Amino acid sequence: MLQNLALTGRLCGALLYHPPGVPEFETVKPLFMSAAWVKAWPYGSDAILASLSEGFSQPSHEPLSEAYQRLFIGPDALAAPPWGSVYLDRESVVFGDSTLALRHWLSARGITSYHPPQEPEDHIGLLLLMAAWLAEERPADVDEFLSEHLLPWAPHYLTLLEAAARHPFYQAAASLTHVTLSGWRMVREIEVPIKILYR
Repeated sequence: MLQNLALTGRLCGALLYHPPGVPEFETVKPLFMSAAWVKAWPYGSDAILASLSEGFSQPSHEPLSEAYQRLFIGPDALAAPPWGSVYLDRESVVFGDSTLALRHWLSARGITSYHPPQEPEDHIGLLLLMAAWLAEERPADVDEFLSEHLLPWAPHYLTLLEAAARHPFYQAAASLTHVTLSGWRMVREIEVPIKILYR
């Protein structure tokens, strides 16, 4: 159901896009700090979701804000860069050809200004939030968006993020998003083109 896609896309997008401390993150975080969300989550087995729930609430010596900085900002090289073109473009750069293709796809549908200026549109968190928006506002475009611009690279990225996270909260967030994307693909019966991943 598109309602489930919209809700889970918005929540996963908030976890992977917004830094800890901002309202968009802090309003979502408490939902995952208790086990109540497990029974309501529409994708994944009870056992997997229960395990992820433990990860979200597990303490860590590294503050969450520092983990976010390390995983999504830098200054050190990112073990799992969150932009699609890093994986889809031969040069593994941001603002690559796949970013331009996404930009064209959005522009052709009159979708503009859904991201901060000077930031690539293909950030994993932004794409999850865009999927949620499309599910509510442009349902006819959801499957093509997922098939062409998110699902070809995001599962690979999320595997890398989970391995590199070294923080239980972001390990759980990566795994939950991976499970959720698998659920989207199965429920929507989306055919995903095979694309070469360069990283």
